[in-house]
Amino acid sequence: MLELNNVYLTLKPDNRPLVKNFSYVLSQGDKTAIIGEEGNGKSTLLKFIYDSSLVEGYCTFQGEVITNHYKIGYLQQFLDPKWNQDSVLNYFLKNSPEEEIDYEKYNLFGELLKMLAKMGLSEDILEENYLISYLSGGEKVKLQLCKLLLEKNDILLLDEPTNDLDIDTLSWLENFILDTKQPIIFVSHDETLLENTANTIIHLEQLKKKSDSSYVIAKMGYKEYVETRLRKIENQNQQAGNELRNYKSEIQTLKQIKNKVQLANPGRTNRMNSLLAQEKKLDERTLTHKADVEEAINIKFHPDVSIPNGKMVLDLELNDLKVDNKVLAKDVSLFVQGPEHIVIVGQNGAGKTTLIKSIYDVLKIRNDIRLGYMPQNYDDILNSNQKAIDFLQTEKFSESYIRSFMGNMKFTSDEMFSLIKELSGGQKAKLLLMKMILDDCNVLLLDEPTRNLSPLSNPIIRDILTNYHGAIISVSHDRKYINEVCQTAYWFDECGLIQINIDDAVKGKKPKTLSK
Repeated sequence: MLELNNVYLTLKPDNRPLVKNFSYVLSQGDKTAIIGEEGNGKSTLLKFIYDSSLVEGYCTFQGEVITNHYKIGYLQQFLDPKWNQDSVLNYFLKNSPEEEIDYEKYNLFGELLKMLAKMGLSEDILEENYLISYLSGGEKVKLQLCKLLLEKNDILLLDEPTNDLDIDTLSWLENFILDTKQPIIFVSHDETLLENTANTIIHLEQLKKKSDSSYVIAKMGYKEYVETRLRKIENQNQQAGNELRNYKSEIQTLKQIKNKVQLANPGRTNRMNSLLAQEKKLDERTLTHKADVEEAINIKFHPDVSIPNGKMVLDLELNDLKVDNKVLAKDVSLFVQGPEHIVIVGQNGAGKTTLIKSIYDVLKIRNDIRLGYMPQNYDDILNSNQKAIDFLQTEKFSESYIRSFMGNMKFTSDEMFSLIKELSGGQKAKLLLMKMILDDCNVLLLDEPTRNLSPLSNPIIRDILTNYHGAIISVSHDRKYINEVCQTAYWFDECGLIQINIDDAVKGKKPKTLSK
């Protein structure tokens, strides 16, 4: 249905290759997931497939995309901010913020209402004065999905459709991907969704300190691919090690024989010639090399970073939680003590991010804790015009130490000295995590900490946080994060917070009773 032939994508201005000689055919029934570390070109490849003009400002390209006249729908990673001051209704009636209303789209109004209900969105948002800017991050993603699915496309390209979605909608999206007849190429950091839906994996890798690239196409599920890949790497590295040891042993043995022959009878040229011939054969032997793969990230908190058992971390009591004079919840109370790892779940638009911001305002003035904060919008605390390395620089550490530390998180030298605004969302998330580690933070306040990190990095991040001896207060819809990292879960809605068990949090299960 869709063919890619000999595609090359190269970043400007440093000519870093993202994709080389890439060819792929998308067929009916394919649910193809593109995976790889942050900055490896996943979104760029999707954009190029949809419309090459979307990447020409920062990327040189060549190759062929054959659509065979099929209609392609594309879900971009972020909703264009130009829509923010437009109404939700106009978003559905216009093709772009600059265009006029297409009144024929009113014919789809009945389908739109059904789609909004499937996404858990109230039809009240279609009131003329309800602006896009009023919506939460998850609600914006739902809006994009609704509009895309109303367009009746033949092929779907989805760039991070899981970002900020609540667990109910994640489950709906999984079922949609599985059941739809439309072939799909998608990028996602949600490992559960990848495991449950993908039947083909495209893995983009950056090699040799990002001076080279490679890709793998595997017609299998995500879990099987990860296990097969790890086994293959382990077997190849083991074989390479064995061959190298045998080679060195044979060389050493041959050298000893040559020395004995030369000492015992220097004139035995035939014997020496035979040994030299054996040596030449050994030199010409082709040895298996260690697997040429992208190295994993490698960081951790200092083992001494901790918070005493039972120490009061947070004692929050709010009569109401408001945003723009709108009451989101009443009687919000939360008590956290060290070293608890808690997660707050709930539906999109409930106000979880607003709650996290309120907690931040309470904790940031405390002198008895060292607070690390990762907001949902990283730019809330990052200076976009600051260099990445300058954000991490302190008197405590030398520049060479910081550079080595950033290298362990897969930053190239160029990226270390790039402006923060030039980094991907995943790289910004890594920057904030590195800052928390360097500052020895013993309380972490995290709003969707894993949503922009690759599915290959996330198991490492989860392991770091699981073994962290400080307190964690977080909001997340990442089912693996909730299950592995968190010990206590709370459901949040207009009635406030109520404790639920971890299994219910993973399922996004609303508590039967909202009484405290």
